[in-house]
Amino acid sequence: MESFRETTLLIFSVPVILAAILLEIAVTHFKGIRAYTWRETLTNVYMASLNGSMDLVLRAVLVAPALMFCFQHRLMSWESGWLYWLALFLVEDIAYYTLHYVDHHCRLFWAVHVTHHSSEEFNLSTGFRSSVFQPLYRTIYFAPIALLGFEPLDILFMYAATQIYGSLIHTERIGKLGWLEYVLVTPSHHRVHHGSNPRYLDKNMGMCLIIWDKLFGTFEPEAAEDPPRYGLTRPIPDRGPVNIVFHEWKDIIRDIRSSPLPWRQKLGYLFRGPGWKPSADLNAKIQ
Repeated sequence: MESFRETTLLIFSVPVILAAILLEIAVTHFKGIRAYTWRETLTNVYMASLNGSMDLVLRAVLVAPALMFCFQHRLMSWESGWLYWLALFLVEDIAYYTLHYVDHHCRLFWAVHVTHHSSEEFNLSTGFRSSVFQPLYRTIYFAPIALLGFEPLDILFMYAATQIYGSLIHTERIGKLGWLEYVLVTPSHHRVHHGSNPRYLDKNMGMCLIIWDKLFGTFEPEAAEDPPRYGLTRPIPDRGPVNIVFHEWKDIIRDIRSSPLPWRQKLGYLFRGPGWKPSADLNAKIQ
């Protein structure tokens, strides 16, 4: 399920992104900045390949049927025009914000999304470090958009377009952008999002617009006195291609197996936020 527009968009955007990556590599090399390493860059490509392959397969068996079903049972209809596309952009951007928020606050989904945050580098290739299994559940957030009367192919096209923008904000080479900082998710905002500093955790969730973060209390500006430290709060010792995808799942299984809690409480390790631990009172009751 891929429209001619989406294919055309990818054909033109991929060379632009690759050219931007090569330019960033050249600039940082000549300035003596170690922004890229072979291992991390190849891991980014590997993640993108896994995610893209899963996305292609699921479009036929899950995404297309779900979106078409919802569109056939739509609650309203739209006239074609600029208002339709503006509304689609806004609805899809807040749907992505919601998806991203849940990914950060429920460990079940964080186990998928954590791969995107696992890079200790922050450069344009980091945008390719995709959450491999996210295509399995992303449709849950986009199906309501079809119920609101937006064409399935238009939803996928808008998502592709906003993903391209999302890839291009993974850079340290661009500083703050003046008044755009009040409206858009800029490279500065997204550096905060990838920071493992305590003040930056779970901040700046938007894809294109920063207004959702400001409305819902998840906004944090980049502070010159506290530059972002990239990667996870607890580094992954084994950065092999399999472990980097599954390490959080292994940790969840270990936490559940080693806990003396009854099963109902053990579910906290799966559905509460990353880093959740049972309260001291609950532990005392068990003991």
